[in-house]
Amino acid sequence: MRSLRVLRKTALVTAAPLTLAVAGLLHPRHLTAATAGDWAGLHIALLPVFPFLALGLIVPLWGRPRRDADGVLTVLAWSGCLVYAAYYSGLDAMAGISAGTVVDHGVHGAAGRLFAVGGELGRAGVYALAVAGLATCAVLWRRHGARVLPGSVVLLAACWFFVDSHIFWPRGVFTMLGFAVAFTLLTSTTYQPAKDPAARTERLTNR
Repeated sequence: MRSLRVLRKTALVTAAPLTLAVAGLLHPRHLTAATAGDWAGLHIALLPVFPFLALGLIVPLWGRPRRDADGVLTVLAWSGCLVYAAYYSGLDAMAGISAGTVVDHGVHGAAGRLFAVGGELGRAGVYALAVAGLATCAVLWRRHGARVLPGSVVLLAACWFFVDSHIFWPRGVFTMLGFAVAFTLLTSTTYQPAKDPAARTERLTNR
């Protein structure tokens, strides 16, 4: 039964990064008149997917925050995930859907500005995701100790590359695979005995 729960949660947290990795293989390398329709269409399809990347940080901290340092860090992680979801969706809308649409309709001079604004939104979103990741890892460190280190290292490396890789092949695709690995490691950590008895009781209760 426990292994089934682990598999179910692992599938939940890896669905978005794995989907984005596959999308990265299909993503046009450059925005041109010939690729603009596919560019915009792919980003329309991905609009609801990008926010769900944050599930990899939300699921390991599932449950009502306690009134202590762990609770503060949990709220910080959730807030960072919310900011990421909002601002990275802005990147998708500006540099993906809007830029693809204007190029597809022969509007000249607009795509560059859309890319610039979208890039700023995307960076803000990834920075927020990195803050959320640090907060999540801090909570799991307090509960589980050094066992969280492998997932934390992979997560922070993925956030670093995500700043300028988006999902483009090859760096972006490997970045998404990195998120999938990190989320798998962090999620599996939550099923190991916690150092803090209170955290262990809360984890069992929230299942």
